[in-house]
Amino acid sequence: MTISSRNYARWMVGISAGLFAFGAAAADMAPAQVAPVVDEVISSPSPWQVRVRALGVITKDSGSVDQSSAYGLEYSDTVIPEVDISYFFTDNIAAELILGTTYAKINTTGAADLDVGKAWLLPPTLTLQYHFTDLGAFKPYVGAGINYSMFYNQSDKGGFKNLDVKNDFGWALQAGFDYMLDEHWGLNFDVKKIFLETDWKVDNSPLGVPLSGKAKIDPWLIGAGVTYRF
Repeated sequence: MTISSRNYARWMVGISAGLFAFGAAAADMAPAQVAPVVDEVISSPSPWQVRVRALGVITKDSGSVDQSSAYGLEYSDTVIPEVDISYFFTDNIAAELILGTTYAKINTTGAADLDVGKAWLLPPTLTLQYHFTDLGAFKPYVGAGINYSMFYNQSDKGGFKNLDVKNDFGWALQAGFDYMLDEHWGLNFDVKKIFLETDWKVDNSPLGVPLSGKAKIDPWLIGAGVTYRF
């Protein structure tokens, strides 16, 4: 079959119009360019925190001598450096371990004031704390836990021989606060009460007989220092 020139021209115009329409539709269907998504990194504080404090150890002067009710005991107070390490399980719940060492001079009271001796004390204390977090830079907390007091380098005086103060467990209560100066640094004030009663004895004494009894120390630990949150 022969195609006339007029029909041929019409056919070419139709094809061109179809191709143009298809190209326009394809352009409309092209996917829109998606802006790259940048993951937002939200920083959170480290769960670790340390404090360095000056700590006053204020004892309760109470104790007994089994062999004579006329005697009691008293202990010297001290000021020592102390370090604690805290780990935050959540923003509100943390555990704190305090580390420090001190000594106590032991004297009899009552019928006579006698120097019994001196014992060094290592009292690691572990507390579980609740931190209040809705007061801005002021962050108070309360806690409770357990203490294990270890007595070492015990020495005797004034005719007493072989002083022995026994290691023992005690309970601890705590309250304090951090005032944060920035994201990492802050100031701290802390008070702990340790409930500690232990056995003691000496093999020889100026009374001419071995002595034994209870040493009720029950110290207050009052500290102030610097906080660093990693």
